[in-house]
Amino acid sequence: MKWKLTVQYLFSVLSIVFIVIFVNLIILIGVLYFQQTNGNDSLSTDTGESFTRQFSRYLSTENEQPLITDEGIQALREFGGWLQVLDSNGHVVTAALAPKDAPTHYSPVELVHIYKYMDDQLTTYYVGQFEEYSYLLGVQNSTEQRVVFMFNAQSFLSYVSKAFVGITIADLLIAMLVGLLFSMIITKPVSYIIDRISQLKERNFSIQKMKRQGVFKPVFSNLNSVSETLQAHEEERMKLEKMREEWISNVSHDLKTPLASIRGFAELLRGQDVMESERAEYAEIIERKSIYMKDLLDDFNLMMRLRNQEMPLHREDTRPASFVCEIVIDVLNDPRYSDHAISFEGNAHNAIWSIDRHLMKRAILNFIHNAIIHNDRDIAITISVSDTGLTIEDDGKGIAKQDIEQIFNRYYRGSNTDNIHGTGLGLAISKDIIEAHGGHITLTSDIGKGTKVEIFLN
Repeated sequence: MKWKLTVQYLFSVLSIVFIVIFVNLIILIGVLYFQQTNGNDSLSTDTGESFTRQFSRYLSTENEQPLITDEGIQALREFGGWLQVLDSNGHVVTAALAPKDAPTHYSPVELVHIYKYMDDQLTTYYVGQFEEYSYLLGVQNSTEQRVVFMFNAQSFLSYVSKAFVGITIADLLIAMLVGLLFSMIITKPVSYIIDRISQLKERNFSIQKMKRQGVFKPVFSNLNSVSETLQAHEEERMKLEKMREEWISNVSHDLKTPLASIRGFAELLRGQDVMESERAEYAEIIERKSIYMKDLLDDFNLMMRLRNQEMPLHREDTRPASFVCEIVIDVLNDPRYSDHAISFEGNAHNAIWSIDRHLMKRAILNFIHNAIIHNDRDIAITISVSDTGLTIEDDGKGIAKQDIEQIFNRYYRGSNTDNIHGTGLGLAISKDIIEAHGGHITLTSDIGKGTKVEIFLN
């Protein structure tokens, strides 16, 4: 790819050089043609040739003799020249400002010679025509010089064509060398950009840096930004994919046992010799297993959303003392727990918590229910609220050390929960709710002395 770009760049440069040479040649030919067709008319009027051709207006004849007007003599002085008027035989018939040693007769050969070359006094000569007379204008030490050369047209064209070919080849070689140097600077980052886009297409989102970015620095910066964005999207996709696979795996695993029970008791209900009391018992078991499956799916969905930060929190400013007090009252109003000793201490009357009331209530209730159902009825449960959190403490059986380390794991049941029903996700969900609020939990317990749960909210 890099060399392909280099070749294309060199071809572009060489094409431009060739076009420029061709255009210059056309312009040169046009100028020469224009000069040839218009002669020296385009020369400025202050040149010797122009002055000489226009000097005839200062000449007149009197008694068939040429005369130089006073204006002509003044023009000669200003131009720095002198003038001799010649008849058809080359004799000087009149003159103005001519040097004393100037010839009084010129042969045709002498006229041709002095017109083509300067004399010993470095005088440049110009020739003009007035009626049947000719006049010779001389300018000593003139800034203009006449160069006479001869050439063979065929040889000249051959030389020009060879020179054009040589110049073209030299220009193309120089352009190729310069183009190669610049193409190495330009095509390298362009090639890198193309490779980088191909890597993104292949889902390679790693951030890469190039030392010499030059004018392509914004392009590389944008490519890295795109790479970071795609990397974030890829990680999000992988997380969702992992969550989906984990969800399917866990649900399929956890529903096998209750589904097996439902299927077994459903088959028993189809029997003809099933007693009515047994039929009612089997139906109750099927119903209980169905409710368990529903609660399991609800709890599992909630836990997965919390752990993958897919559960939006609807926070409200809440006074913790009154909020927790209402939860304790609801528990005591439940006929199942009305005879338990639950006390409440509120020491945070001015504190404000920004919490999701529904989720936080569920988390606190999980801890209270665990303290009730995992202990005897004669235990005392104390719930106290402070500015930074709350504490739920009981004086019940306590939890073994080997169980404390795994108490918040999914489906874990301690050694003293053999007869306790539930999905096994309650404490795991409570921990996820607290952490979703930016808080944390500490649990301490001693066998025979009780358990203490401390919830800290920032």
